[in-house]
Amino acid sequence: MAQAVNVNFKLDADVKKSMEQVCSDLGLSMSAAFTIFAKKVSREKRIPFDVSVDPFYSESNIRYLENIVRDVKAGKAHFAEHDLIGVDE
Repeated sequence: MAQAVNVNFKLDADVKKSMEQVCSDLGLSMSAAFTIFAKKVSREKRIPFDVSVDPFYSESNIRYLENIVRDVKAGKAHFAEHDLIGVDE
């Protein structure tokens, strides 16, 4: 086995706690989980899952939402009740 080295990085406390629980449920340590991740990245030369930006936070959508908020505050927005799609009564 190659010589092990320490790797240090910051992680949000809630994320760490959640990951520790998942790893425990899987019978893994966090170190083993990160090692699995690192080996997969090294082997495949890519992040082994999709990494994408949530389109909700796109610049155009934020402008759209800001315009709606402006219209609501100015009393220009009109709201109407409607039936929800797929709701059985």
